[in-house]
Amino acid sequence: MDNTKTAVITGACGGIGKALAACFKGAGYFVVATDKNIKPDSGTKFDFYITVDLEKTVRDEKYAEDVFTTIKKECPKDSIHVLVNNAAVQILGGLDELSVNDWHSTMDVNLIAPFVWIKGLASELEKNQGAVINIGSIHARLTKKGFVAYATSKAAIAGMTRALAVDVGHRIRINAIEPAAIETQMLKAGFEGNEKGYEDLADFHPIGRIGKVEEVAGLALFLAGKDAGFTHGATIAVDGAIGSRLFDPV
Repeated sequence: MDNTKTAVITGACGGIGKALAACFKGAGYFVVATDKNIKPDSGTKFDFYITVDLEKTVRDEKYAEDVFTTIKKECPKDSIHVLVNNAAVQILGGLDELSVNDWHSTMDVNLIAPFVWIKGLASELEKNQGAVINIGSIHARLTKKGFVAYATSKAAIAGMTRALAVDVGHRIRINAIEPAAIETQMLKAGFEGNEKGYEDLADFHPIGRIGKVEEVAGLALFLAGKDAGFTHGATIAVDGAIGSRLFDPV
């Protein structure tokens, strides 16, 4: 009997996504990596890669069915144990800047696509008593000016995680991880030329540093395993205790 386990990871070419792929691959999973219009680099560890437009999986049912069919064909038979909904868009702006299309894109990718992917892979996940890990954000609870659409979408994914856990019961375990500042190339690029600001952000975390992508990936791997069998409907902060601090001056 083939005991291969498959992990499907969206947004696998970003900083956290590559760490997720490497972590699950290192643990012996068959890794299906997806991203949009990005050619995976040598730092992305996977067994099968497919370019996917998540927004289109929401708006085009036939396209979504074709994507799921392709994934299922490429995986070892009946092996899908884990879905990590990691991909997200971050369209910045407030009341005056955000358009209705900005809201649709944000919600389609950050909220509705995870639902579509859970639904699309539900039969395989249920068959294997599998797990879904939604990658949320500290912005679900604490946010900053200009993050209106993004923060709302992450608050919604936390709510959906809890609601779906109640809805599916014992069929599939569903949890969410809510990272704060994580050391990725994207984060560093945002502080280019502002090393002091980056140091201040690190120091403001009570733990005294920025989080590492491997720490997010390691928690996801744990949540996917049997040792986390009673963890269901949880949203877990990976934030160095910044979410417990009263004021963020950065």
